[in-house]
Amino acid sequence: MIWILVFIISCLLLFWSGSRLVEVLERMAKYLGWREFVVAFFIIAVAGSLPNFFVGLNAALQGIPELSFGEIVGGNVIDMTLAVGLAILVSGRSISVKSRMVQASTIFTVIAAFLPWILILDKNLSRIDGSALLLFFAIYVVWLFSKKENFKNQISNSVNHKRTKPFLDFRVFLWDFVRSLFFALLILIGAWGVVESAKFFAICLGVGISFVGIIIIGLGNALPETYFATISAKKGRTWMILGDLMGSVIMTATFVLGLVVLIHPIHLETLSPFIIARFFLVLSALFFLVFIKTDKKITRSEAAILIAVYLIFVFAELAFQA
Repeated sequence: MIWILVFIISCLLLFWSGSRLVEVLERMAKYLGWREFVVAFFIIAVAGSLPNFFVGLNAALQGIPELSFGEIVGGNVIDMTLAVGLAILVSGRSISVKSRMVQASTIFTVIAAFLPWILILDKNLSRIDGSALLLFFAIYVVWLFSKKENFKNQISNSVNHKRTKPFLDFRVFLWDFVRSLFFALLILIGAWGVVESAKFFAICLGVGISFVGIIIIGLGNALPETYFATISAKKGRTWMILGDLMGSVIMTATFVLGLVVLIHPIHLETLSPFIIARFFLVLSALFFLVFIKTDKKITRSEAAILIAVYLIFVFAELAFQA
């Protein structure tokens, strides 16, 4: 019973601190005058990926890095289905994807989602594979900053906004910086609780640690970016939504997983625990790509399809474990 309570508290801690961290960092970005897509990709996506990183770090140090692999796969499926779908349905508006840069970023996102699966076909993710994942992330970042289009949309209330009380604004900025460190610490504590309780669930339920990562922890860690995508959709910030979700997929599948593998390489006795997840990751990525490429927008009907894909994925995983 105690570990169930630990798990619930840890998930709530990850969600609450992750959401607060997103808000604090966005406010800091406004003060610094950063642009929307940069904020979404590097600030919001980084903040949203901190739970993944700390869970992966704890899992790697405890010798169960497959937990990190599972939750990253599960989280990526959520980002490309449930998070996008909920953002559209809750806001009641489609997401326009006319920008050539966003269209190209979609290709990078799909490749990033597939890359770990290609590298683990030999049932191993070595430190060389981890280096390859980090290299892919670096290539995308260099490409991203080479495009001037990424910096056209400036986040509201930024440098163009005249500060009437610069000293007070700076004090608020410093206080937000301190708060961001505090929320990051809470995320680290929550990640430790999630990993420890995940081991308990795997033993108690008689399922593999990978399944716990894919379904339970993957959903818990994807909540911050799902929450941010929904809030951004209500405000009509489509750049922020796409930057956040694409950034989360790319960041976790390459940068976070790459660091985890460098700390502790992953060896799987069999790929069977990931059969369902692999199929639905491919399906999710293809739907995500097709919907964006066809009409250059994701409509409400397409959002409903994405949510249905996620629900079928969950039922399939549960049936496979039964």
